[in-house]
Amino acid sequence: MAMKIRLARGGSKKRPHYAIVAADSRMPRDGRFIEKLGTYAPLLPKDSEDRVKMDVERIQHWLGQGAQPTDRVARMLEAAGVVPKTARANPNKGEPGKAAKDRAEKKAAAAAAAAAPAEDAPAEATE
Repeated sequence: MAMKIRLARGGSKKRPHYAIVAADSRMPRDGRFIEKLGTYAPLLPKDSEDRVKMDVERIQHWLGQGAQPTDRVARMLEAAGVVPKTARANPNKGEPGKAAKDRAEKKAAAAAAAAAPAEDAPAEATE
């Protein structure tokens, strides 16, 4: 049985509240789980103690049993110091989109066009 430590959504529409659960990976996101390991309330301020609550001892037990945390839960565990921080490679994150690249090219072309006549004008004036 492939175990996951993941988030199960609760709360009403536009008011999310998540439970951190240990579940079989074949079960639905909000479906059957084996054990509730904590809670996550994303609407609370980031510095609030109640934003993420975890039973670290039980999480370590499930990690020892071979459970794999999802990306979001892994980030929470890294922030809590339960698991070592892993390097993530996302080379496209800092790269601007297509429209921004087009705007930058047009701006550079306009600046080059404006600089070219300005350089030619003083040369003609000295002759």
